[in-house]
Amino acid sequence: MKPTHKLLAIKVLHTLIWGFFVAVIFYILYAGITNTVTIYTWIGIGLIIAEGLILVLFKMSCPLTVVARNYSDSQKDNFDIFLPNWLAKHNKVIFTTIFFVGLLMVVYRTVT
Repeated sequence: MKPTHKLLAIKVLHTLIWGFFVAVIFYILYAGITNTVTIYTWIGIGLIIAEGLILVLFKMSCPLTVVARNYSDSQKDNFDIFLPNWLAKHNKVIFTTIFFVGLLMVVYRTVT
């Protein structure tokens, strides 16, 4: 497989995984807002925490970004994913904030 095809495959996979985790984060927020906390909400929270631990282990980079570096020397934040550069650059701050808002709501709904 050509390096450009490998990078394209990584970008597609990375975008799909990113979309999955964004959906999970918004599901957690929705569950907190609507007071519909279920076992799936807690599974989602566990998945997001696991993702966070993986990012910490890889020095705040996605493992797919590390692999994609082998196929590109681009310095753009979105070289390895199909997102606008501004979103790729601020991705962690935006979605971590949304996750924590959702998490706080879920915990509040659970304890009250």
